[in-house]
Amino acid sequence: MEAGVRTLLVWCPDWPVVAAEVVSGVVASEPVAVFAGNRVLACSEAARREGVRRGIRRREAQGRCPQLVVVEHDPGRDARAFEPVVAAVEEVVAGVEVLRPGVCAAAVRGPARYFGGEEAAAERVVEQVALACAVESQIGIADGVFAAGIAARTGRVVEAGASRAFLSPVPIDAVEEPELTDLLKRLGVVTLGDFAALPPGDVLTRFGFEGALAHRLASGGDVRPLAVRQPPPDLAVEETYDETLDRVDVAAFAGRVLAERLHERLAAHGLACTRLGIEAVTADGQELARVWRHDGMLTSAAIAERVRWQLDGWLTGARRGRQTAPTSGLVRLRLVPDGVLAHVGLQPGLWGETGEGRDRAHRAFSRVQGLLGPGSVLTAVLGGGRSPDDQVRLVPWGDEREPERPAAEQTEPIPGVDTVPLLGQGAVGEVSEKLAVSEGPRERSGFTMIEVGRKKRRGRAARPTPLPPWPGRLPRPAPAVVLAHPLPAAVYDEAGDPVGVSARLELTGAPATLRIDRRQPVAITGWAGPWPVDERWWAAAEARRRARFQMLLEDGRALLLSLAGGHWLVEAIYD
Repeated sequence: MEAGVRTLLVWCPDWPVVAAEVVSGVVASEPVAVFAGNRVLACSEAARREGVRRGIRRREAQGRCPQLVVVEHDPGRDARAFEPVVAAVEEVVAGVEVLRPGVCAAAVRGPARYFGGEEAAAERVVEQVALACAVESQIGIADGVFAAGIAARTGRVVEAGASRAFLSPVPIDAVEEPELTDLLKRLGVVTLGDFAALPPGDVLTRFGFEGALAHRLASGGDVRPLAVRQPPPDLAVEETYDETLDRVDVAAFAGRVLAERLHERLAAHGLACTRLGIEAVTADGQELARVWRHDGMLTSAAIAERVRWQLDGWLTGARRGRQTAPTSGLVRLRLVPDGVLAHVGLQPGLWGETGEGRDRAHRAFSRVQGLLGPGSVLTAVLGGGRSPDDQVRLVPWGDEREPERPAAEQTEPIPGVDTVPLLGQGAVGEVSEKLAVSEGPRERSGFTMIEVGRKKRRGRAARPTPLPPWPGRLPRPAPAVVLAHPLPAAVYDEAGDPVGVSARLELTGAPATLRIDRRQPVAITGWAGPWPVDERWWAAAEARRRARFQMLLEDGRALLLSLAGGHWLVEAIYD
């Protein structure tokens, strides 16, 4: 396993609590807990002495410590308060990357040479943060960001090449993948060393891409190097403002516009960034710069959020005991994408991967309905029916998505009957089926009957289906596209005569060519059918009697056709 870049990682313990003290004036020496989603995200040392632990519910935490001070989680507050710490680290180490509020990292090679060793560089960083910000910090140095983060918990310096041995006794929970770690524990893998001992190919096959990344971390490697290549200069976006940006809300709006432009530019090149450089220039010429790092792909919203956090930190200058805001407003903003990767197969779905994405989509759809009416946003609901056009019903967004005609799952045209298609002798690849029960195959006028038999049930009799089936429904697979307006067509046999179906469901000839809407005829290489249907025969105005066919054409297309009243129609297209 290739070792990662020697990394110096700065970790500020219980940072959400420290940020609440810096910004909101909460006394961190007292029992304090920061809650996110009604669970403890971080707590002070005094709260831990009372039995409060990360991850427990609010009621349990207050039961263990009645005098507990409750603080709600605010990511923006954490980011603003962490900016002075990053500035202090940057006075000692160049090229600092913010992993998340409370954690930042940098390559240790340069500081180690300047200060005479890695331990000396670590002591200098801790001293600088304490003097400049009055904040406690711990340093971890190892090969790669992940190993350095584990080492920072105990303030260790792991020797070069020894990261795998250092990580071996660490519990598997360190990879922070709850579903994966729960499965690994049940399989007997409880430490990173146990996980690293597994063959990488078997891990990828069994646990997928996320498991392979976790295995790489457990083996002493890193998901990606700390220092990545510089982006092409034309990907950066910047804007100069005639009026200075003095207020946080105005600067955040300007940053959001830049973030959208950056995301659009990256998307146009099929790229995404994992690091974001934020640069600003004040009216008196002061230059500000910061690099943010993200575990996944930075979306437009994620870019805008980090720009807002950074601008808020610069303009407010939150620091214990003093203000470090710039002497004048900002006149130029520049966003530089770093860690640029090909954005292939990484686009999240419409609803996103979390509940927040679903809520955002719901609000957007509801707003569109408020502007254009309830029928402007429709969703499809599958129900019962014998044809594809009967099984889909469109309902307005937000209404109950209940099928109008519920039905049980059915994969065969006749419930409880096995259909066995037999090849006819008149054409190559000809497959015809008829819904009838017979003792064996028979041939009439070039049409091959099918052999069917009742399914044998083993053991106890099956319970009755709670929902009724739909006899005559087409077998799977379902068509990919159902035409809103069926196309007229004509089917001919080898002699050029039109093909029809008699009252006894017998074909007048074997289908050989198909013409759609007066276009050039196309040869038919395979076909199956007919599947007859006689619906609502008791109501003359609603009655519909037709025969359906599946046909494969010479050009590779697969179509669903129907014959009703002597006229052929193309109803759907198979993928």
